Amino acid sequence: MADNRSETSPHASVTVIGLGPMGLALAETLLRNGHPTTVWNRSPEKADSLVAKGARRAETAAEAISASAVTVVCLKDYATMYAVFDSAGDALKGRALVNLNSGTPNDARAASRWAAGRDVTYLDGAIMVPPPLVGHPESVSLYSGAQHVFDEHRTTLASLGDPRYLGPDPTLAVLYNTALLDLMYATMNGFLHATALVGSANVPAAEFAGLALDWFMPTVVNATLTEHAPALDRGDYPGDAGTIKMNLHALDHLTRTCVEQGIHADQPQLMKAIAEQAIAQGHGGKNYLAVHEVFKQPSQSRRPS
Repeated sequence: MADNRSETSPHASVTVIGLGPMGLALAETLLRNGHPTTVWNRSPEKADSLVAKGARRAETAAEAISASAVTVVCLKDYATMYAVFDSAGDALKGRALVNLNSGTPNDARAASRWAAGRDVTYLDGAIMVPPPLVGHPESVSLYSGAQHVFDEHRTTLASLGDPRYLGPDPTLAVLYNTALLDLMYATMNGFLHATALVGSANVPAAEFAGLALDWFMPTVVNATLTEHAPALDRGDYPGDAGTIKMNLHALDHLTRTCVEQGIHADQPQLMKAIAEQAIAQGHGGKNYLAVHEVFKQPSQSRRPS
């Protein structure tokens, strides 16, 4: 029988569908926080550890959905979600669905339309931490779509970490997630490349990290970006304290140093090419943040001829 207790309860019932590493972490966290939790996975044995901790194993997706007012989905992708729920018939009708699959903004937009066509209230989301950190108070999760779903189930979502609602546009959570991944990979690659560069002189990465991560990133990079972020929205890039043309010299020195030291030079060469593109577009007298104008455009290699 479905547990229809009010969502004002701090221990509202929840269904979790999809028990990969993240789905397992979500279900375990909900159980640990006192939520009656029903689980379902296409491979039933993946629920064994959860059942041992008190979860209820549903035999079918339809049974799992019917057990709770809200279903949290953590499947491989949106196509898998459609396959699972289309096979569940009308079980999801009138229910709330919180989708934590990964994909693109177009995927999220299509999923919102798919849900609306099936009388499902829909919230798209992204967990911004790896599975071991799910449930920590400082762990952020992002949500976008139907605000009333977020408001109604916020207490439940807060069990998974710090829930942030981004707005009614269902694409925003996956867009933020992808943008933050963009930042993460670019930052990690920058650090890894920098450690390879100093490593060419036998400087240990652990020694370099103290200067790079404890001082340079927070004091110089983070502070600069925080101060100038509003200027990006205005398109205001005064070059009084340095121009892209001046930075091009630094990028040239960086590229030549990599070649001299015998390490991979493609990354600085790409940064130099982007700066050259900004200069060619008339931004040479502005500060380096004017490369933002280049990034706002489609890649030249993909523009129609």
